[in-house]
Amino acid sequence: MFTILGADGKEYGPVTAGKIAEWIAGGRANLQTKARRSDETEWKTLGDFPEFGPRPSSGLDTPPAIATSDGSGIEAAAPTQLQGTPAEISARLAPQAATFDLFSCLSRSFELWKSNFLPLVGATLLALVVQCAANMVPLLGFFCSLLLAGVFTGGIYYYYLGKMRGEPRTIGDLFAGFSKAFVPLMLTGLILNLVNFALLGIFFGPLCLTLFKAALSSSPESFEFPTLGGVAIAWMAVGIIPIFYLTVSWIFAYALVIDQGLGPWTALEVSRRTITRRWFSVFFLMICAGILGMLGIIGLGIGVIFTLPLAFGAMLYAYEDLCRPAA
Repeated sequence: MFTILGADGKEYGPVTAGKIAEWIAGGRANLQTKARRSDETEWKTLGDFPEFGPRPSSGLDTPPAIATSDGSGIEAAAPTQLQGTPAEISARLAPQAATFDLFSCLSRSFELWKSNFLPLVGATLLALVVQCAANMVPLLGFFCSLLLAGVFTGGIYYYYLGKMRGEPRTIGDLFAGFSKAFVPLMLTGLILNLVNFALLGIFFGPLCLTLFKAALSSSPESFEFPTLGGVAIAWMAVGIIPIFYLTVSWIFAYALVIDQGLGPWTALEVSRRTITRRWFSVFFLMICAGILGMLGIIGLGIGVIFTLPLAFGAMLYAYEDLCRPAA
């Protein structure tokens, strides 16, 4: 059993050597990270321990290495792809929720942002410009926003995940969603939109209908907002619960499709089941990521391009910790 000293100065552990190896593979630690055995008091680097240090070559085939985001090239077994029913997959991922640390996601996102500033900012700007241009096409813009939002998002996630893992990525990989998983990503986005529209219609449709009738029966000068009864207000308040729950719970669906090759419904259900175990932590992380993104509004909104990569990185590090199977 080992305890490591994080970049934030806090101790994490004691955990097994296998868990440390998972953290190394995920970029949460490297060979320079300070650590000590549970039965010792002396702090060393992980590279000083034979469990993690360089090993002599045996000439036998070894699992492929995973390059970490810090470029340390630490050798670790590659995580396997997710297979099975949503219940089986989420059960396999359940132990990973116990060690989830949202502040680690934020700190790693900041380190990624610092070390890949220009590529991430440039790629994010290009992706947003192309997507906005597609949505502004007359008549076709609505269908683009309805059907292609998930395809664009999947490509962005694919690009960021590659940068996080130290894998080679080019600017063309921003649009990998169109070549790697076009139909699954499109269907995932369509399901998300239809469910949201249905929930909005059920819980907020009566209010919209009341407002529409009031607008038809009065002139713009004499229009008065209709008085809402307690039942109507309570009904809309209840509707906020499933909308918020599903919005947070399905946040990893696109990543599961483009990264793990899951089908639309399987990805949605695996994301929901996995996040539900740490729903409030992920919700708080989304709030923090949203605040980072909103900070970019300073400077006539231009700063969003510089802060959005922080938000993307934080959410995708959470995906790595919760939804990427350990080796």
